[in-house]
Amino acid sequence: MSDPQTKTSAELQRIMESAHRMGIELDESEALQWLTAMAVEKSDSDITFDERQGVFGHRVTMLDFSPEDLAHFRELGKLVEFNDVPGKIETALALSGSAAQSKIQTYPGDADYFERINIIAKSRDAACQILADMMRDKALKTSKGATHQLMEVRLGSYPQDVIIGDHAYKKGTPISWSVEEIRAKEIKAQSPEGEVVTISWDKAARDPGWCKLDWVVADPVRENLVNASNMLDVTWETPEGNIIPLDGYLDSYFQEVYLDADSIPIFSKLAQHVSANALDEYVEQLENEVSKYLTKSINYGKAAKRMYNVFRLTGRYEEAAFVRELFDEPTTMLYQVWALMRTMDECSQPNSNIPIESVQAQADKLIISVVDTLEGDQETLVVSYLLRLRDGLEDQKSGQALNNEVETARAEVINIVNNFFYERLTGFPKIKDYMDAFQH
Repeated sequence: MSDPQTKTSAELQRIMESAHRMGIELDESEALQWLTAMAVEKSDSDITFDERQGVFGHRVTMLDFSPEDLAHFRELGKLVEFNDVPGKIETALALSGSAAQSKIQTYPGDADYFERINIIAKSRDAACQILADMMRDKALKTSKGATHQLMEVRLGSYPQDVIIGDHAYKKGTPISWSVEEIRAKEIKAQSPEGEVVTISWDKAARDPGWCKLDWVVADPVRENLVNASNMLDVTWETPEGNIIPLDGYLDSYFQEVYLDADSIPIFSKLAQHVSANALDEYVEQLENEVSKYLTKSINYGKAAKRMYNVFRLTGRYEEAAFVRELFDEPTTMLYQVWALMRTMDECSQPNSNIPIESVQAQADKLIISVVDTLEGDQETLVVSYLLRLRDGLEDQKSGQALNNEVETARAEVINIVNNFFYERLTGFPKIKDYMDAFQH
């Protein structure tokens, strides 16, 4: 039997060699500490509680969470969260995505939240109506404020093929609702044959499917615009005490940090109903996303984040440790480019209230960060592309489609960021082999 300490040291040596070859800064002591923590025998419980901070989550996730911005995320959580109603609605709000991995992701992307919502009702229809009412109320109350704007709400799916404006949607496609449509409680569409189709908010909620709300928020901590989202996992608790997911599937808890110790009872009640195959199903879901970002919607940064979660949950700690160090690398501030691109998309939507000046300021800040962080030819190349993009924004107006100059410059910036992540990921042989399996 191999000595775990010897194995860990050998893994660290290989990681260091690849990092050195790629010019990646690596904290040797922290990498060793993480590898050792991952290698220790599992405790009786997968859940770790931080009593001092009042947060909890899966033990693997908690290794990557830093409480440094906890007060900020709790404050922002007040915008996105749903409130408990005794005897009717129980909730548990968590951070997910890069926000839940703040110890390693020095330059996180969006502020993603995940909320478990358990509705106690006499019937499924009653539970669905409660969900419809609470989501509509939240959307209308948070549609616009001094520092935020609601961008879209997802609830239900199209009951048939429809055409809305210039877009065609297949039956079963998740529905994205605007504030105006939520206020009216309906969407006007056409069938492919030209007949008028009215989609009701309340009817859509009877089969809610994927429920999510997205805002753009002026972040006073980082002095830029961020995308804040709340993904809902909604369950119905029957009079007999059975727990039934309204979308047919109870999500696992492998990537969440729960923000309130008072939500432990509701989390515990729901967690015991998570499938015994939840880990395998979660990894399969992640690998589907990895495949998407490696072969279709090419985005090596997003692929890397999902690969990290696959590696750490399937025992490939050597690969996970390399990606972990990659995202703690100063140059990965380039990942912020994706946040800028999304903000640009939202600013260019019809009737957008996001001022173009905010997008310009975000681009300015990113350019300054690149100048402060990168060096030599890499800095020159990235800055030149970003400056072209920034120049194009001078003639851009909020609520108008992106002009050709901006679109061209944006494509150039996206390409260079993709190349950056691709070169670093493929510089580690085991990760290259993993990626090649998807691409060939």
